[in-house]
Amino acid sequence: MDPLWMLETPSPPADARIPYGKNPYQFGDLRLPQGPGPHPVVVMVHGGFWRAKYDLEHVGHLCADLTRRGFATWSLEFRRVGHEGGGWPGTFEDVAEGVDFLRTLAASQPLDLSRAVFMGHSAGGHLALWLAARRRLPPEAPLYRPTPFIPRGVVGLAGVVNLEQALALRLSQGIVEEFLGGTPAQVPERYQLGSPSALVPLGVRQILLHGTEDDTVPVSLSIEYHARAAAVGDDVRLVTLPGAGHFELINPLAPEWRQVVEALGSLL
Repeated sequence: MDPLWMLETPSPPADARIPYGKNPYQFGDLRLPQGPGPHPVVVMVHGGFWRAKYDLEHVGHLCADLTRRGFATWSLEFRRVGHEGGGWPGTFEDVAEGVDFLRTLAASQPLDLSRAVFMGHSAGGHLALWLAARRRLPPEAPLYRPTPFIPRGVVGLAGVVNLEQALALRLSQGIVEEFLGGTPAQVPERYQLGSPSALVPLGVRQILLHGTEDDTVPVSLSIEYHARAAAVGDDVRLVTLPGAGHFELINPLAPEWRQVVEALGSLL
């Protein structure tokens, strides 16, 4: 089977597509397991280097697989680079609003918010870790919220976990500079407030999975982040996947997928 089939095949429909804001891109796809619940929740943040041309459709396959395994999934869409208001700060504001909306969802849906995990792939891995770090933001920061929803843990799949490093490596034709609206010399506060590596310790359990042969987001980003987070006391584990590239981690038919499911289970 084509290892990138998820990117080209329509995903199973969600149970509901629910807006969390007024913008057309501010919505999430909710999938619920069978049974009365309440169910553990995986908040999924898709990748695509924060670009408008990549949406949440391709992660619908993994969300459907997780839902069959007993996890409710809340897959977030958000404004991206190329959309009006995307990038800094709109992308961050959207995903934050999307996860905080879980409290509203739980009033009508069988969700166990005490067993919620954030998971993201690639640029979504950056956002998932950043979401878990929001209580580290100072009150004067533009993205600060007094009561952010904090998960039990976070799973980063080939995450872009260090924005300065990603910029230095010119990942995706230098997208980080466009995403944040400048370089670290020009907008240093954005790199300090928007990069998970600058916000450690996050204070929640983290599991990072990364393929050793990833030529889209090098495994060195996760290795260096893991060392930095562990050094300041975070409960963080790194799982390197020998021979795996970038997309095996979101392919529910790939052998590596079992380790992703195990990581989620260990956090819950």
